[in-house]
Amino acid sequence: MSIWKILDTVKDFVVYDADTEFYAKVFPDSVDRKDLMRLRRMRLEDVPTIFAIEGKNYNFPWSEQIFKDCLNAANYSCWVCLELDTIVGYSIVSMAVGEAHIMNICVDPDIQKQGVGAKLLENMIERARKKAEKIFLEVRPSNEAAVSLYKRRGFNEIGVRKGYYPAVDGYREDAVMLALDLTSFIEDDTVESA
Repeated sequence: MSIWKILDTVKDFVVYDADTEFYAKVFPDSVDRKDLMRLRRMRLEDVPTIFAIEGKNYNFPWSEQIFKDCLNAANYSCWVCLELDTIVGYSIVSMAVGEAHIMNICVDPDIQKQGVGAKLLENMIERARKKAEKIFLEVRPSNEAAVSLYKRRGFNEIGVRKGYYPAVDGYREDAVMLALDLTSFIEDDTVESA
């Protein structure tokens, strides 16, 4: 195994910059808040915190068992975003047969619109492009911030799932289906390295 593969494997377990944390502690005004956020693989002991964030965001949250099942699924990549030592967001993407599907991406409401969602999304795209040609997701049209984030990142609307999400008072909300072609990223890398 080459040194680069070993380093890439290590990077898969934790994405972290110790220098940034050091400067944040010594010179607090010298580091942007977003630079203090790091990503790592989700762990079983994270589930109660993740479930609490899920409950703050959704009227119909996933159960703790669903998160545990995702952690145990072979083709799922589950990540948390931490600010210092506090989980502030999480993401789950499944990958199989050349396709990836964003199952869940969620940020603590207290720090939304500060780059956490974008950081998690970029991580999912990076993971997916190693194994998939396209990445898909569903989103509530009422979640305008999420729709905007996905479209800024290059996702395109490919359809609507009628009555996909449960809603208050027994109603159901449609889901906008979005997709991103990951093959263009691979081509771009080839061009840049040539």
